[in-house]
Amino acid sequence: MTVPAGATAQDLAGKFVMPGIIDMHVHVSNSDGLVQDPRKFFTREGAEADLKLFARYGVTSVVSLGTDMPVVYDIRAAQRAGRPTMARIFTAGKGFTVTDGFPTNPGNVPGVPYEVSNVSQVAGDVEELAANHPDVVKVWVDDRFGDFKKTPINLSSAIIKESHKHGLKVMAHVFYLDDAKKNAEAGLDALAHSVRDKLVDDELIRIMKAHGTWQVPTLTRDATPFAWAEPAPFLADPFFTRAAPALFLATLKTPQFHDAMVADKHFPEYPGYLKNSQQNLKRLFDAGVKIGFGTDAGPPGRPPAYLEHWELQLMAEAGLTPMQIITAATRSGAEFLGAKDLGTLERGKWADLIVLGKSPLADIKNSRSIEAVYVAGNKVRQTF
Repeated sequence: MTVPAGATAQDLAGKFVMPGIIDMHVHVSNSDGLVQDPRKFFTREGAEADLKLFARYGVTSVVSLGTDMPVVYDIRAAQRAGRPTMARIFTAGKGFTVTDGFPTNPGNVPGVPYEVSNVSQVAGDVEELAANHPDVVKVWVDDRFGDFKKTPINLSSAIIKESHKHGLKVMAHVFYLDDAKKNAEAGLDALAHSVRDKLVDDELIRIMKAHGTWQVPTLTRDATPFAWAEPAPFLADPFFTRAAPALFLATLKTPQFHDAMVADKHFPEYPGYLKNSQQNLKRLFDAGVKIGFGTDAGPPGRPPAYLEHWELQLMAEAGLTPMQIITAATRSGAEFLGAKDLGTLERGKWADLIVLGKSPLADIKNSRSIEAVYVAGNKVRQTF
């Protein structure tokens, strides 16, 4: 092959190259590792620090889903005007929920989402959001085990309808099977989490396939509420400790953290929700529902960059093959976003790629054998 003038050739003999990971569900610059407050922590400096960390771990694009501050649009514009050296950011801007609904409660993101109380509000709010040309729209549909108000279907349906008028896809945070069915029937473009209360049924599969609704499983979201209770394996893993926020890492080592986790009244339920999520992922995949890739990384207890590689592992444990997982984490995300120049290693596309020392097709855990990452052909500074 003839090397174009001005290009630099890299000898990668004996290495393995895969496209950069595209995480369709993160929350950039969302917390300090312990406290979640994007109004305080979402700054240009904080966002770019997260995006650089993502890139070092081979996550070359992220969708920040509903908790961003306005400066996100400036960051995105600067990236798209040049050749980024950090993870590319796609954004939902401000998400939607019902007035006084989840997650506007203290400890989550009060004052951040649009809060709608009636259908007449929706068109104006969506129009305001659409003026910034977000990449997707986010709506929360959850009551957190009955503790908070949940966005009713008449409002989420209106948000979906108005967003589609502006050519915008909608992703919904869901937990319950019934909510997944209602919102998919209303034309929802993607479930931003797995159904967790029950196993999915033929009716949901039919609805999702009829409306082209994607599933973006966030298995790590379902693992983190209980996995940190036994932190020893994580604390012994440099791949984790290099990524974990310092405040979270320090707290994870304390007995008080463990005691607080197991005191959660829902703690015994969490492993079952993860099992449901994994079984649902496998069934939906086998049924032909389109599958993306997401982690919900960013809030406390969900360290960016590390979670993506854990998610790959959990998808394998759910029964997907390495190639199916890699496709979901690369090409599929680009397809959903309409990013035709990302997601695969082909002539004419951006050189967003990961160089690995071991084959991820032999074992998906080999995604961690990172030797180099490139974003837009720019080699990312490594700290491994």
